[in-house]
Amino acid sequence: MEKLIQFDFHIMTFVQSFENDTLTTIMKFFSFIGGTVPVIVLTLGAAIFLYRVLHHRRELFLLIGTMIGSTLLNVLLKYIFQRTRPDINRLVFEEGFSFPSGHSMAAFSLYGILTFLLWRHLKTRTGRGLLLTFNSLMILIIGLSRIYLGVHYPTDVIGAYAASGFWLFTVVWYYQWLQERRLQSAEAT
Repeated sequence: MEKLIQFDFHIMTFVQSFENDTLTTIMKFFSFIGGTVPVIVLTLGAAIFLYRVLHHRRELFLLIGTMIGSTLLNVLLKYIFQRTRPDINRLVFEEGFSFPSGHSMAAFSLYGILTFLLWRHLKTRTGRGLLLTFNSLMILIIGLSRIYLGVHYPTDVIGAYAASGFWLFTVVWYYQWLQERRLQSAEAT
């Protein structure tokens, strides 16, 4: 436990050593993007796009299920661990428990599932590279913003990424398994 505390302290001290007004404004923006309302708006926008433009009803359910499941998993983990938030150099105020970071879990789940859903619709290497780069940066910067702003320990963010990664792997695996079964059933008839 002592090593985790030291790890958190050293990383937080390093990240917060870059504090300045411009960077604080940028980090507040990215933290806002990872918040509940923007994540809901982005999820609904993606859902509408999947349904109305691409006509992918199953992918729509995958997107919604991923985001609802990620939220429920975050609430459950916060309830289990009940870790208090850091009290070192907080630049914004947040309520609730610290572990795992809800913003980081939402970002990983949202941008991760969007990468999965949009990947096959992008045929060029450049398009796929841009998708992967943009979504990875969003995940990383939103997590980093929570550490910079002093509302999460680095291990809160790492734990959030691990929990969301597990959840995302599980739902994508299940989705692909169902798709294969449907294909096999269609071929059998």
